[in-house]
Amino acid sequence: MKYGIINSMELDLGKFEAEKAEIEQFLAQPEAYAAADFAAKSRRLAELEEILMLARKIEQTKQNLTEATELVNDPELGEMAREDMRVLGLKVDELKTELEEKLIPRDPADDKPAIMEIRAGAGGDEASLFAGELYRMYLHYAEKHGLKAELISQNENEAGGMKEVVFKLSGERPYGQLKFEGGVHRVQRVPVTESQGRIHTSTATVAVLPEAAEADLEIKPEDLRIDIYRSGGHGGQGVNTTDSAVRITHLPTGIVVAMQDERSQQQNRVKAMTVLRSRLLEKKAQEERQAASDARKSLIGSGDRSEKIRTYNFPQDRVTDHRIHYSRSNIGAVMNGEIDDLVKELAQAERKLPEA
Repeated sequence: MKYGIINSMELDLGKFEAEKAEIEQFLAQPEAYAAADFAAKSRRLAELEEILMLARKIEQTKQNLTEATELVNDPELGEMAREDMRVLGLKVDELKTELEEKLIPRDPADDKPAIMEIRAGAGGDEASLFAGELYRMYLHYAEKHGLKAELISQNENEAGGMKEVVFKLSGERPYGQLKFEGGVHRVQRVPVTESQGRIHTSTATVAVLPEAAEADLEIKPEDLRIDIYRSGGHGGQGVNTTDSAVRITHLPTGIVVAMQDERSQQQNRVKAMTVLRSRLLEKKAQEERQAASDARKSLIGSGDRSEKIRTYNFPQDRVTDHRIHYSRSNIGAVMNGEIDDLVKELAQAERKLPEA
């Protein structure tokens, strides 16, 4: 990153100071805590404080660099000055990179909870086992990063894998951290049931949706068909003998969400509406992304779950993300939730893409 934002304009610290003062004045009012945008204002204040802190650090470091430059020809202090210049120059570059990242506008959905859906794809039982492993991978990642995981629904099979699992992650920027995980994940390995030692290829699809609040979009009651039926039981649970399972169909789009995990019909209905609302919000976002640049669509994706984004090759101990041509080894650590490098590389690649 070559400081395009910083070097393409004179950084107007006065503008950031004025915005900071305005937000501080708003938050000082007793009624501010009840305002709908209180959380957003608080986050923006923290961002402004970081921007101003980094800008001041850069100016101070540049001043120190100037002072060191003036001593470079001193017979006694010259060698020390040259080392100081090297260290301070690297520090300025590091601070400028950090500041530029702070100045790039963030996706407002990044702070939302993430609804994640994992479904077994091609490969039978091996695909369902892989889907279950991906689920545990994200749970481990969530635990390492202080994210709270809440199971919404799951459908296990007799092999011990997952046909489908839906869960929610909440905490610090859950959607922002994991939004690029959506797509087809492919695994290449020898299944435990394979007697000839042949490598099989199986897939699982992952969808990552920002949780949609009721205020984010309007769903008309007349656009919904709600069916109540008897739950079939799954995952070793007892069969629910009451008519508590809920299936909601959004008639204009044909999107269907079924929920049967809870004993209460009302609880299943609330969970189904949560998932439906998020799917509709993602569908709306997909439509808005159609005008995006080809480069950005290749990374963010169109949302089509047929997109192959990553391959987990067990025999070669290699994980490859095809969108950014990034590979790493130690697949065991990856499946244990250590995917910080993948998350970071994807985020950095997205920031470098031109805006549509």
